[in-house]
Amino acid sequence: MLPLLAALAGLASFGTARAALRAYKRVQAIKWPEPPVSSTYLYGGFDMKMTVEEARKILNVDPNASMQSILAKHRKVMLANHPDRGGSNYFASKINEAKDMLTKK
Repeated sequence: MLPLLAALAGLASFGTARAALRAYKRVQAIKWPEPPVSSTYLYGGFDMKMTVEEARKILNVDPNASMQSILAKHRKVMLANHPDRGGSNYFASKINEAKDMLTKK
């Protein structure tokens, strides 16, 4: 009886391993989309003290942007990332800090 149970346990583990291998091969066969070469996302973290360049990157404004365009971009970015709409409190504070830095001239 004991050899029969050992044989059944071995078959069960073999079946599990075989199923896992088949699933792995199916995942490997999927053609995953390539990331875009020129992504609009900026990689990396925030600086300890925000610079003007970082503030421009956050709001996506030119160095010679007018006050109206800075405020319009701030509104657009803030609406997309507001904490009440599921955004991050930290990122919302960075957006406001970027607007303050660029409008304090």
